[in-house]
Amino acid sequence: MSERWNDLVVAIIKFLPSAVAAMVIVVISLWVAAWLAKLVRNLMERRNVDHELAVLFGNLTRWGVIGLGLVMALQQVGFNVTAFLTGLGVLGFTLGFAIQDVSKNLVAGVLLLLQQPFNLGDIIEVSGYLGEVEEITLRATAIRTLDGQLVYVPNADVYTSAIVNFSRTDKRRVEVGVGVAYDTDLPRAQEVAVEAVRTLKGVRAEPAPVAIFHTFNDASVDMTVYFWIDVAAVEWWEARDEAVRAIHAAFAREGIEIPYPIQTVLLHQEG
Repeated sequence: MSERWNDLVVAIIKFLPSAVAAMVIVVISLWVAAWLAKLVRNLMERRNVDHELAVLFGNLTRWGVIGLGLVMALQQVGFNVTAFLTGLGVLGFTLGFAIQDVSKNLVAGVLLLLQQPFNLGDIIEVSGYLGEVEEITLRATAIRTLDGQLVYVPNADVYTSAIVNFSRTDKRRVEVGVGVAYDTDLPRAQEVAVEAVRTLKGVRAEPAPVAIFHTFNDASVDMTVYFWIDVAAVEWWEARDEAVRAIHAAFAREGIEIPYPIQTVLLHQEG
């Protein structure tokens, strides 16, 4: 009996330094993890990175350091870390394959928050949806369309699609089509149309407005009026509406006809 107690005491004495070392490693890893996580969050927030992304990377740093500390602590007490990590890797691969759609959107969300191709409040067009960005999460991007619908587009679709950001430029081109009668003085019609839009709110002097004829239609010769607007001064749809009104009023004032198709039906009575 005494020999067993002696063996137990010897085993405890041999194990005690390893256990103390493991505890010290765990305590140090917890302190380092908290310090590094706070440092990462502060650095990312100073660079104006999205708050959610800063918190995410801070937490990833924290748990990464803690995990490394636990592995080192387990090695001190003789735990077979290699076999454990092998099994954990197989489990992680299986789970990753099962939730690949979720993980794909998560990674895409992180990349979007890092690269910031758009911000909250920007007007964008992506995956066939045009509207204002209301929310960017790690799963989806919420877009309020121009007709008031709230659409959640998966981040993976957003990241892999072409993104048109209308809020990242200070100017935008507007096009207005109009037709005039065949007997119209075409150079005069061009001049009147350009002058009609030149003085509208938000229209930029450079590039200058221009009107170009391009099509012979059944009842009219068609042209398109091109002009650029300052997006900070006027909305695109508002500028287009005002341009149509201004051109219509200018043509009426100058006696320039905007024709519409006329069909003549001839009735022939037999006998």
